[in-house]
Amino acid sequence: MTAVRRGLVSALARRTEVRANDGGLPVSKVLVAFLAALALAGLADLATVTPAAAQSFTYNPLPPRPKPPKAANDGQMLVQAVEVDYDYNNSRVSAVGNVQMFYNGTSVEADKVIYDQKTKRLHAEGNIRMTDADGKITYAEIMDLSDDYRDGFVDSLRVDTADQTRMAATRADRSSGNYTVFENGVYTACAPCKDDPKKPPLWQVKGARIIHDQQEKMLYFEAAQLEFFGVPLAYMPYFSTPDPTVKRKTGFLMPGFTSSTTTFGYGVEVPFYWAIAPDYDLTLNPRITTKQGVLFQAEFRQRLMDGAYSIRAYGIDQLDRSAFSGLPGDRQFRGGVETRGQFALNDKWVWGWDGVLLSDYYFMSDYRLAQYRDPFSSFLLLPTEALSQLYLTGVGNRSFFDVRTMYYLSFSGNQSQVPVVWPVLDYSNVLNYPVFGGEFSYKTNFLNLSRETAVFDPITTLANTNSLCTTTSADPLARTPSQCLLRGFPGTYTRLTAEAQWRKSFTDPLGEIWTPFASLRADAINSSVSNQPGVSNYLPVGDTQAMRLMPTVGLEYRYPFINVQPWGTTTLEPIAQVIIRPNETYAGKLPNEDAQSMVFDASNLFSVDKFSGYDRVEGGGRANVGVQATTQFDKGGSVNVLFGQSYQLFGLNSFAVQDEINTGLNSGLDKPRSDYVARVNYSPNRTYTFSVRTRLDEQTWNVQRFEAEGRANFDRWSVSMIYGNYAAQPELGYLTRREGILTSGSLKVAANWVVQGSARWDLEANKINQYVVGAGYVDDCFVLAANYVTSYSYTAGTTPPTLSHAFMFQFGLRTLATSSAAATGSSSGFMQ
Repeated sequence: MTAVRRGLVSALARRTEVRANDGGLPVSKVLVAFLAALALAGLADLATVTPAAAQSFTYNPLPPRPKPPKAANDGQMLVQAVEVDYDYNNSRVSAVGNVQMFYNGTSVEADKVIYDQKTKRLHAEGNIRMTDADGKITYAEIMDLSDDYRDGFVDSLRVDTADQTRMAATRADRSSGNYTVFENGVYTACAPCKDDPKKPPLWQVKGARIIHDQQEKMLYFEAAQLEFFGVPLAYMPYFSTPDPTVKRKTGFLMPGFTSSTTTFGYGVEVPFYWAIAPDYDLTLNPRITTKQGVLFQAEFRQRLMDGAYSIRAYGIDQLDRSAFSGLPGDRQFRGGVETRGQFALNDKWVWGWDGVLLSDYYFMSDYRLAQYRDPFSSFLLLPTEALSQLYLTGVGNRSFFDVRTMYYLSFSGNQSQVPVVWPVLDYSNVLNYPVFGGEFSYKTNFLNLSRETAVFDPITTLANTNSLCTTTSADPLARTPSQCLLRGFPGTYTRLTAEAQWRKSFTDPLGEIWTPFASLRADAINSSVSNQPGVSNYLPVGDTQAMRLMPTVGLEYRYPFINVQPWGTTTLEPIAQVIIRPNETYAGKLPNEDAQSMVFDASNLFSVDKFSGYDRVEGGGRANVGVQATTQFDKGGSVNVLFGQSYQLFGLNSFAVQDEINTGLNSGLDKPRSDYVARVNYSPNRTYTFSVRTRLDEQTWNVQRFEAEGRANFDRWSVSMIYGNYAAQPELGYLTRREGILTSGSLKVAANWVVQGSARWDLEANKINQYVVGAGYVDDCFVLAANYVTSYSYTAGTTPPTLSHAFMFQFGLRTLATSSAAATGSSSGFMQ
């Protein structure tokens, strides 16, 4: 430091600022470098460190001091202190009193700093605090080290960082510029208690010695114990883990536990992670089972500049094939391969794939793999197939493009009944400028589909028990629409659909809202239906080429009346919609694959085309009328009511036409005057929400469909209940009325504890056919959760119901480990 002269330079009660370039006085430089080395060595990245005693994380904050200014990253060093003394005789430089040093984005504070040029030792003491450019803070009381910061010690060390991990030690010794040994060290990823900082954290790991190898980036704990709320629960003579600066490190991961009472028994998984390179890795996860031996699992992942992909492989040489006697799993070797990837072409376009290849279609379910891996999320509705696909997707400001090929792998063995889609394309766009003063949009859909074997679905119990709907039936005339539905046709099907739409809204001087609209849709269809037994009862077999054109014009009218009162505002709005178009051509004579779902309610009363897909198109003149009332209360809350009906004005009613799956029949739209639909939504405040939806028979006013839902959300608990009552729909396969209640709720019993559960009650059968119970603790450093799921499957006749159950347990310590266990099973005849 050229500004420092011999003798006493600074005066009492006066601050001195000293600047130096990189060749100046080494005092501050060494101090900063040493503390920076400690931070880079993992201390600062270990997050937040505990008090000096380090016997527990009883957080003792330092007395407040002025916040230092942000250090400039300009290569210069700034030293501020009450006194800066230079002892020429002893070759010592001292900075005393509120010492502050700033160098390359790092600031250091201490009560006193002494540098001995003879011994080349740096000594700092008193409220040492270092803040680096990333916001990590390192505290200490005494520090002594060599000027090359390779050797030294620190007393009463504590480190705090922004990612909320902490570490403390009574003493830290550094040697060889690489090894740091913490005596009586404590580590945690939990923040200190706000109400009582001296209270032990939720969990912490204590070690008689904690050794940090900076080169290997590893932490080694000796004589360690895991404590929860200050109470020791587990003792570990030795364990190691990567330091928090490491995101990927080769080594063993936390083991997991799975079980299945019917297939492989109990299984323990011991994953091994191999960080091969910065951009790819490999995880080996053998599962050692009690009944079937070792199930080998391996997953390779690689991240590239524009995306990532993974490949996961399974394989097992089964020890007990008899456990799968008579099933597809009765073989020596079983295995499979899964792969997926996605890559970005630019900021609007991505492409990717999903792929599955199995030795047999029961493999995934037998060993609870892939979609079956998480029993809690997948058990309520087990997947029936795996999807392999290749896709390209683009998203613009008001446009969307997606093209993909799809191959479904059946988990039930009915592979010949599963379609192969090659390809399906969707494109839609809304122009950013008006056309004739209105909004103009267009969309396109292309589909090419093939299937080997027809898929028949029994309507009646008689058809099911007499096997009238199986492809092996010798009596093709038995497969009639009165007994069965044709869910999927055999053969190939190609359809190209293009549609343009225009609409414009304007308000006249009386406040009436008029919305004229028009659309033109064209379909080009080529189908080749295989002449399998019974198929001709539903569709024309052989080749069929068809052109279908559907022009549509219409007008929607709304006239809102507004009434303002001291308690709120009510809007009464009559709505009328008139649609003019020709009849649907080829109605019921072409395959229907994507428009099989038909639910008529208040949500689609004013939809121009009420079919759910492209394979059917609504035709004929129709009028949709209704009235809507909305009340908004000044003190909060609202009520919305909608009631309406649809009328077939002229032409062919598409919903009354029988196709291979009877879409539209029993929907309430299959008559000149539709059933009445209504809904009521009531929300008195942010806590409660109530909703009622119904469909009433047009002549008798009998309830055909009714749903009532209520939800309540409080600070600590929430509950919901849905009641459903649905009339029989014989043409769709529902021979009796269905009625049930689904309830769910959760309770926050403490700050981080949650208990939840749900149950579904079949009122017609008077049985609970599903329930879930679970509890969990979640905070910023710890996860503990357990869930139990049961599901009853009832079949027609006197067959006993099948009970399936799953249990999942999860335990996690942030930055250290996460482990889980799962158990599944099933039994027949268990109920009540």
